[in-house]
Amino acid sequence: MSPRPISVVVADDHRVVREGLATILDAVDGVHVAGLAADGAQAVDLAVRHEADVVLMDLHMPGTDGVEATRRLRSERQDTAVVVLTTYTDDDSVLAALEAGAIGYLTKNASATDIHRAIEAAVSGHAMLDPVAATLLIKAGRRDDPGHAQRNAALPDGLTEREAQVLGLIAQGLSNAEIAARLYLSRATVKSHVHQIFAKTGSRDRPQAIVYAHRQGIHVEEDPGRRDGWGDDRPARHVLSGRPTRPPGRP
Repeated sequence: MSPRPISVVVADDHRVVREGLATILDAVDGVHVAGLAADGAQAVDLAVRHEADVVLMDLHMPGTDGVEATRRLRSERQDTAVVVLTTYTDDDSVLAALEAGAIGYLTKNASATDIHRAIEAAVSGHAMLDPVAATLLIKAGRRDDPGHAQRNAALPDGLTEREAQVLGLIAQGLSNAEIAARLYLSRATVKSHVHQIFAKTGSRDRPQAIVYAHRQGIHVEEDPGRRDGWGDDRPARHVLSGRPTRPPGRP
């Protein structure tokens, strides 16, 4: 018996774009396009009605935009993951989408393979970010901030110094294994810290934890051996594991 295909709703206010995406996805094994939406409100309605696994969401649409639709989906149907597909890669767009609950962020120059990988990653509980969006997010997390030292002196939301340190490394884009190596900890210990960080900060996944670190001014010094915030062996598309899907709250 073959596994159930991934159910996807495509949301974009441009008909040629959403129909083009539907054509591409219909040709992919294991993916089923459940519906096409011209705005965010339709996207939420279709996702709830068809119990969609993923919504491929444009950001700037008339009426209910992609950010508000993502926020509503996180409230009305948490089992549906949102992957943003947009032309916008500015700080405000990236941060707003991830804060609303999007798990993936791609630009519209993404290939069909990239989109397929992002959909599969989202269903598996992983966050896939376009390299431009990932770089903006990480740079935002370590942007010069004269007040960050004072904020770090009194850590927010009950974070311990070690948890803040782990969070700062998450904000640099490090995986659990890389954090364990950097801090000379076991992977199990790092995973426990990540679990506590998610619980204390109300983050659903690593991108939201990075946004939180940026908002709170939590930083650690970047490893000089890491270039542009990523190791030399990073693939072109960055997958960040840790979205607490079923059951919620797990790192």
